[in-house]
Amino acid sequence: MPVISSEGVAADLSLVEVLRWSEKLSSLFCPTPGEGVALVEYLLGICFAAGVFPSSSEEWRAWVAEEQSLEGAVAWLADQPADQWDLFHPKHPLGQNSRLWPQFDEDCTGPAQLVIERAGDYCQFFDHHHLEHSAPLPAAEAFRAMLTQHVYGLSGRARLSGKRLGPKLTNLSAGRLQGRIRVVVQGRTVGDTLRLNLYPPAGGEAGHFNRSWTTGGNPRREFTTKPPGRPTSGPADLHSCLGRSVLLRPVPADEGEPVFVDRVLIGAGELISLDPDRDLEDAVLGKKALNGHRKPLWPSPTRALWRDAHALYSAATTETTGLFGRLRDLWLREFAFPEGGDGPPCTLQAVGLIADKTLAATWTEGRFPYAPSMGEALCEASRDGSVIADHLARALERAAYVAWKVMYPNPKPADRAAQMARFDARREFWPAAEEPFLRLLSVTAGGADVPAALRDYAGEVRSNAEDFLRQRLDALPRNEQGLIARSRAEERFRADMADVKAPAALRKETQ
Repeated sequence: MPVISSEGVAADLSLVEVLRWSEKLSSLFCPTPGEGVALVEYLLGICFAAGVFPSSSEEWRAWVAEEQSLEGAVAWLADQPADQWDLFHPKHPLGQNSRLWPQFDEDCTGPAQLVIERAGDYCQFFDHHHLEHSAPLPAAEAFRAMLTQHVYGLSGRARLSGKRLGPKLTNLSAGRLQGRIRVVVQGRTVGDTLRLNLYPPAGGEAGHFNRSWTTGGNPRREFTTKPPGRPTSGPADLHSCLGRSVLLRPVPADEGEPVFVDRVLIGAGELISLDPDRDLEDAVLGKKALNGHRKPLWPSPTRALWRDAHALYSAATTETTGLFGRLRDLWLREFAFPEGGDGPPCTLQAVGLIADKTLAATWTEGRFPYAPSMGEALCEASRDGSVIADHLARALERAAYVAWKVMYPNPKPADRAAQMARFDARREFWPAAEEPFLRLLSVTAGGADVPAALRDYAGEVRSNAEDFLRQRLDALPRNEQGLIARSRAEERFRADMADVKAPAALRKETQ
């Protein structure tokens, strides 16, 4: 696993070393947010399997405050039989399904299929020629990509035959975290992060750890028909679930030389039935699905994740169970971190995968500072900060509409969107609003007065909005029609700032 030490030095450490030195490592260092989440999931699974977890919420608070040692997980992992953790074992390769061997040579592809961001579209009609490229992938990268597939793999059609193991081998189900936002509480060290995200399991049972498809003692699904999802046996099972049947082939390497993977095969994996009260510890439940049940926060292709920060802070101040319920009861005086540390005690890292049906589009990520004693203040700041940004965006849209009405008095309906886009400054406004918003949260977590911080934030984002609107209106012709359009658009914007329904911080800035 790639890590960053407390001194800022990057290194690649084994699983045992990451746990052993977790108090001296500031974070994992991954190329994508999804891979980082997958590695945290795996480390949590190891801790649960080793019996290193709190038995109650009270014990969890003591673990966090007193920096409970993770040495038990180190000892457990170091004592494990080496062949059970062998990525290329012929019978039970780590995290894989050796039952794919009989059809491997016939159906395998290049290692690009393993990497979610490089795999392309799972649709069978998509151009897949890039998967024939056999450029080898370092074994460590292949291992991390495999863990990411287990957690975030997209639904679709597998690129292999189901004649041997059954036709349902080709039906890829969406990964456990695909389609929702996963929240990881990041501490100042890897050890802090693991303690903050461990939790007392229901019934006190950790469950089994999934080393490979052919080990672990639990019956695996067959592929002749699609079975119902099985309930997890506990958090060790949940965090190590094999969401894909994967098989990796190593390139022969000389003694002491790094090992690479040149061919892979991927098919359907485990189907699990998630219990909302047991298996969604971190889920931010709020929005309702069509059946009226609360649905976890999900990634949006049109709405940046920072705009939903209030949902996280609201959960941390209102929920009584799960991750946010425990955070709610964790006060700053109990949060024993090394003296002299900069920044808030922890960060709420929210990660989601945005996909266009069977094609991975992009990762969405938000990092929001959190101090338990400042929960209410952060909730207020994030809520009002979002309201201010939304009001400014609507004002920009209305100003663009006014300019459009003047410049195009008799438009064709089909041309309206393109014509409006000429004057609409929201495209520039939203990306530019993120940094001031995060700065607002940071100063609030540090104890700043919320109304004063909101006024500063409102002044900055309003100034940005005015600049972006001015730049859009600069494209207007310097004739009478253009001057009227500009004047009316600016007047519309100022009126929205002074409107009685405008956020108080914006009205005060206007005054």
